[in-house]
Amino acid sequence: MRIGVLTAGGDCPGLNAVIRSIVHRAVVDRGDQVIGFEDGFKGLLDGRYRELDINAVSGILARGGTILGSARLERHRLREACDNAEQLRQELGLDALIPIGGEGTLTAARMLSDAGLPVVGVPKTIDNDISATDRTFGFDTAVGVATEAIDRLKTTAESHQRIMVVEVMGRNAGWIALESGMAGGAHGICIPERPFRVDGLCKMVEERFARGKKFAVICVAEGAAPAEGEMPYRKGEIDQYGHERFTGIGNQLAVELERRLGYEARPVILGHVQRGGTPTAYDRVLATRFGWHAVEAAHRGEFGMMTALSGTDIVMAPLFDATAVLKTVPQQRMDETEAVF
Repeated sequence: MRIGVLTAGGDCPGLNAVIRSIVHRAVVDRGDQVIGFEDGFKGLLDGRYRELDINAVSGILARGGTILGSARLERHRLREACDNAEQLRQELGLDALIPIGGEGTLTAARMLSDAGLPVVGVPKTIDNDISATDRTFGFDTAVGVATEAIDRLKTTAESHQRIMVVEVMGRNAGWIALESGMAGGAHGICIPERPFRVDGLCKMVEERFARGKKFAVICVAEGAAPAEGEMPYRKGEIDQYGHERFTGIGNQLAVELERRLGYEARPVILGHVQRGGTPTAYDRVLATRFGWHAVEAAHRGEFGMMTALSGTDIVMAPLFDATAVLKTVPQQRMDETEAVF
């Protein structure tokens, strides 16, 4: 088989581990040819690719980022690709295409699959918001980075009697904030699934200070928002890819808490630090398993599907199920968090 691989959307720890696994299984074990498209779907449409052999993936298991590069694709170019899917497949000589990406990438993969391309998807996102899979690689690494940051900020917050507002990633789903906040013992957690009340956060801080605990750490997802009328809140514009540009809820909340309480409040924006660097052992293993099973699915002709984790097993799930609805934090998980804190 001639298998094409691409990575699209935001970078994520574990991408290189998937690429490496695909090459090892396809080239070494199956005798296939693997080509890697540069800069995501743009490389696919522009015909920019290079052959991936065992030497090309040597030493990349623990490397962050992606050796193929990544970029987002404008919607009109995706529609053009769908209109010319069969011609594109023939020109490139593809027997299978394995796109590795998050919700946007898998949506594009589903559209190309519906248009006739033989697609097997691999889900990745640090947000862990892809339906049909229990976990996505990259999430464990991001939670570890955020947890370490909360651990470190606790000591400086206590030393200076401050409120620390730690903003983590999470556009529409608050999984990173939820799990890093729990693991790090944050005193407040704000997630996109539930508008937060500033009065409640202020009450929590005041009660802590009254007990002699003169500091607090609040973990807030970038997509979290206050309940209506709770505080001044600036919403961002929508970019060309249909994503809201966030205006910094961490900064806005810190300003509001300091104004109301009179205590010093500092925002800490972790940002892309969560995406970079070495993937954890868990993410390396999951990414490797996803790559192996993607090659096997291609050989079985299971197209229009993606690899997914179900319990401890890797299964195949329809791309439609992965993209129909985002996997957000359920009420039960919110209740568990409130019970702990």
